[in-house]
Amino acid sequence: MALSTKAPLLVVEDDGLIRMDLVDTLQDAGYPVLEAANADEAWAIMLETDIAALVTDIDMPGSMDGLELARRVCDRWPNCRIIVISGRYNPDPVKLPADATFLTKPVGETELFKALEAHGLAA
Repeated sequence: MALSTKAPLLVVEDDGLIRMDLVDTLQDAGYPVLEAANADEAWAIMLETDIAALVTDIDMPGSMDGLELARRVCDRWPNCRIIVISGRYNPDPVKLPADATFLTKPVGETELFKALEAHGLAA
């Protein structure tokens, strides 16, 4: 059974056009969404806001990449669902946090929504 999410999803992507596309797609489907341009910005948001799911790119500028962000989020907020995306990397599943999903860019709407539904999140 899918859970309706009232807490927002957090999209973390340094490419503004990709981030805008992901945010628009999710909002059009009815998900509340916050966005960040890098992992450091995302971490600051996570410290202030209850987030249902993290959708993060791997390769970003700043003090940590998306994999490190995902690991930290998993450690601190184990109930937060995590989707990691990349067009450059295909990480070994053991490098992903437990129960995280990996999607290859470009991420299609169908696969994004399937991943969210697999994590129990419905708009």
